[in-house]
Amino acid sequence: MALLLFVSTFAFAQRDINKWKAQIAIGLNGPSQSGFVDGFEGKSVNFPTVNLGFQRMFKPQFGAKLDFGFNRFSNADNTAEFKANYSRINAQFVYDPTQSITFLPERLGVEAHAGPGFSFVKPLGNYGANKLSFLNVMAGFEVHYGITKRMSIYTDVSYILGLGKDFDPITKGYGSFNGNLLNVTFGVTFSLSGCQYCD
Repeated sequence: MALLLFVSTFAFAQRDINKWKAQIAIGLNGPSQSGFVDGFEGKSVNFPTVNLGFQRMFKPQFGAKLDFGFNRFSNADNTAEFKANYSRINAQFVYDPTQSITFLPERLGVEAHAGPGFSFVKPLGNYGANKLSFLNVMAGFEVHYGITKRMSIYTDVSYILGLGKDFDPITKGYGSFNGNLLNVTFGVTFSLSGCQYCD
């Protein structure tokens, strides 16, 4: 009876490993220049980008996550001066093929994610009234390295495709943005249910 209880408990624990995860990351962003009106141009590389998320794996390879991102970008040199905050929230599908990639070193893992979301753009300073919001679709690729049984460090390269309509550059376009955004972030993943890399 004790042996049966041990086996059942062990099997249940194995199923729960890495089921829930929390992520936090910081990095850089690059807005597409087509998202600005004439006369405005953003820097190709901007800081900061901050991503926060919760992930739930339903099977070892498949899951979903809900995440929030904050980005700030500003004008390039010799163009009209501006700063803007770009926030987003996305619900994404997650695919983890790590177990089927046999040549990966121990503790190294990869994940792909993609899904729809909503973007909010708020220019700062003189253009603060020119807020925009629009749908987006995001996709990205992550590489993880396990540090402890419950924590890994990772890098994520993601692209956010903005689905905003064209806006009137005379009445409300100045200082705003409705284009695409490239993010490169580095962060930490915490396992909230069991360990990520068990012996």
